[in-house]
Order: sequence, then C-alpha cells, then structure tokens
Amino acid sequence: MKIYQVERPLVATNRIAEMEHKHLQVIKDGSALAVAVDSVGCKPGDWVICVGSSAAREAAGSKAYPSDLTIVGIIDHWPPKESGHANP
Repeated sequence: MKIYQVERPLVATNRIAEMEHKHLQVIKDGSALAVAVDSVGCKPGDWVICVGSSAAREAAGSKAYPSDLTIVGIIDHWPPKESGHANP
C-alpha cells in the first residue's frame, strides 16, 4: 500500500466491457502523477491509501478489471512533512 494525494477526477471513454463505469482519479506521489480507480468516493485534496497489482484488480471489483492502482481508503488525518514542517 502507498499514500497519495488526489489531484483531480479523470474522465475517459472506456473501450472494454470490464471497465464498466468506474470513477478514475489523478493522484500525486511527490511530483509524479498516476491514475487510480476510485473505489471509495474521494475528492481532490484527500490523502488516500492505494493498492497495486492483483490487489488493485480485486479492490476495483473484479480480477478481470484492468487496474494496477486502486484507491481503497481515505486518510482521516495525515500530516505530511514538507520542508521540515508538518501540515495539520
């Protein structure tokens, strides 16, 4: 599991049946961006816990779902360290 911050929703047209109508989010790990399936209903600015690999497919709802990163939890309180200061 890894911790990310949600940047914004991503809207995309699905081309394979297994993708159904899952919500996607652009998430940030430092300066790197990634796309994750949103299985919990988070919003921009939320700090979230994500799983990858086969756990991501199962968390998205099916082993056939083509995800390698799925949001599985919203963190209630996360004080990330930035420049030696903790944010509340």
